[in-house]
This record gives sequence, structure tokens and C-alpha cells, in this order.
Amino acid sequence: MPPQKGEVLVRIVASGVCHTDAYTLSGKDPEGVFPAILGHEGGGVVEALGEGVTTGMGAVMNTTKVQPGNSVAIFGLGGIGLSAIIGAHMAGTGRIIGIDINTSKFDLARKLGATDLINPQDYDRPIQDVIVELTDGGVDFSFECIGNVNVMRSALECCHKGWGESVIIGVAGAGEEIATRPFQLVTGRVWRGSAFGGVKGRSQLPGIVERYLKGEFQLNDFITHTMGLEAINDAFSLMHEGKSIRSVIHFDQ
Repeated sequence: MPPQKGEVLVRIVASGVCHTDAYTLSGKDPEGVFPAILGHEGGGVVEALGEGVTTGMGAVMNTTKVQPGNSVAIFGLGGIGLSAIIGAHMAGTGRIIGIDINTSKFDLARKLGATDLINPQDYDRPIQDVIVELTDGGVDFSFECIGNVNVMRSALECCHKGWGESVIIGVAGAGEEIATRPFQLVTGRVWRGSAFGGVKGRSQLPGIVERYLKGEFQLNDFITHTMGLEAINDAFSLMHEGKSIRSVIHFDQ
């Protein structure tokens, strides 16, 4: 059946495998009601357009609050954290500190713009104390890209008092709670969350795609493995073992 007014027919050809898929499969996701079709990172080809569907690209990009010369700390160097590095680099950030216990991610993080890379296991004190000392008081912005409530606290407490802002991107397990000493907030730090990067899908996402196609930033290195649907369990194993950034399932392989 051809698409109706306002509809688009898309042939899905591939999908990335994400930790959120594993979270839903575990049964701990309060929004993961089965039956459900997983694979929210789908990519496809537009086969047909219904009446009234626009194809214009004139999108306005989000204006980031990160300013040239700021310092940022990014906790977790998976796909989200590496994307945060790209965004910080494009914003002209003066210092980009990447934090992860998986040092195999460091080369790519450095290639994308990270200036400092830290493995918390190399230290016998809280990582926030290390970062505060390294930056002479703390970073201007931090981003938690894991979903670990303990790391969320570290990300807040590594921010500079008076103006530092910590953004929670990672999704914690159902029922988990975050905690810090009230003094951390009373002294001027800000704790906030971000869903989908604050991007408006219809009006702003096309602009991001256009910038990628123009070569303003690169994402190709994120795809470390490709495979057919029959190997989907291998994709999950690679993800859980920390051996992939993104595995992509191709349905036509």
C-alpha cells in the first residue's frame, strides 16, 4: 500500500545495537513493554512519500552553552561520550577530558579531540578530586554518559564551584537514585539532565545530518563491527565485553 497523506515509506536496511536494547531485554526497563520491536537506531532508505511531506533541509542547529575556551569532562567513552567529544571540539572547547576504565577507547577519543584521557583505576582517590586538581578548581561542564549513579555524583563534584554545570545523559536503572552533599549545589554547581541532546528531531536533526555529509565532523569510526541479523548475539557480546563502539546489523547480509 502506498503511503497516505503525511506518511513516509522507509525500507529499514540496518540498525545499531545499543545498551538500551540490552536494558529493555533485561526486563528492568519500566517502559520496555513486550511485545516490542527493538532497534531504535534504525537506518533506511525513503522509498516513497505521501502527499504533503516536506524534504527541505533548512534546519537551525542547537546553540550549545559550551563556549570557546571552556573546559569539559566527559565520563564514559562509548558512542554517546565520543559524540560529546565531537560537540565540545566543534564548540572550540579549550580542554576536553575523557574518563573511562576501558583504555582501548582512548586512541579514538584523542583522534576526535580529547586533550586529556584518564583511567580512574590508575588512582587511589576519587576521580573528581583528580580532575579538580588537574584543572585548578574544576571543569566548566561535565557530561555523564554511562548511566551509573555513582559516576553522576563524580561528574557533578568535578565541576567548578560557582558556575560548573553537570549534564546527565546516561540512563540509570529503574528505581536508582542520585545523591550528593547539598553543599555541592549551594556553592553554585548545577545538575541537569538531557534527553536526545536537546535536539528537536524535525527541525534540527536534518541540519546535523547535513553538517556530517559536508564533512564537518566524522562518525565512521564509531562503527567498529558490521554483521548480518544471524550474528546479532555476537553484537551484544562485543558490546558487553567493551570491544565495540557500535555494531551495526545489516538486514540484507
